[in-house]
Amino acid sequence: MRRAAFLATMLSLPLFAGLWQLAAASHLVNALLFPPPTRVLQALYGYLGSREGWTDIGWSLARAAIGYGAGAAAGIATGLLTGANRVAAGLFTPVFQLLRPIPPIAFVPIVIVWFGLSEFGKWFVVCWGVFFTVWLSTHLGLQRTSETYVRAARSLGADASTVLWTIRLPAALPFVFVGLRTGITIAFYALVSAELAGASAGVAYRLAITQQNLQIATMMAGLLVLGFLSLLADRLFEALARHVVHWSS
Repeated sequence: MRRAAFLATMLSLPLFAGLWQLAAASHLVNALLFPPPTRVLQALYGYLGSREGWTDIGWSLARAAIGYGAGAAAGIATGLLTGANRVAAGLFTPVFQLLRPIPPIAFVPIVIVWFGLSEFGKWFVVCWGVFFTVWLSTHLGLQRTSETYVRAARSLGADASTVLWTIRLPAALPFVFVGLRTGITIAFYALVSAELAGASAGVAYRLAITQQNLQIATMMAGLLVLGFLSLLADRLFEALARHVVHWSS
């Protein structure tokens, strides 16, 4: 069974690409609007072989990293506050639960009004998407800490600060890292929204330019770049999480 599953995994992408190529070659789809993978790979090679392509990747990674870092830091700090303090939870949680379902793309028009087409506005959109995911995971992680351990620590004379840093936070770390990992994907979703709203460089910005010129193969190449960057960041973070919270695996 394992061998069959491994074989299926290895054949998944080649089989998908082969069916895609066959559909384009047999004219089942419009090759102009749905170019075959061979043309997409040619466009990808040309994009990555150009200075323009690496400039776009650099800008996109910088925006995603800054927005993600700010959102993750704010989410963890606020989650520690609301997860460990019932008064703070009662004050902030209703507001956050109201704002949390609002997608980052919905904020793009008002962010343009507030910050124009500046980089700060793009960081804000990414930060918004990451913040609530990390906050919620941190908040729930702290609240689900076993009260048995908390009472035992308090019976030994531990104060609230000691309980938070030595009991609640270590127990909540697996939840926190799940939120941080989910936030990586959300950061790239929000990045696309931010760059499409207005930029002079970036992978998603290049998608808009190539769409106007009907360069569909280059558009698909850009999508592959975004997918690969998100996947690479996710895998690197997964390796980090296994090292940091090894006791939960």
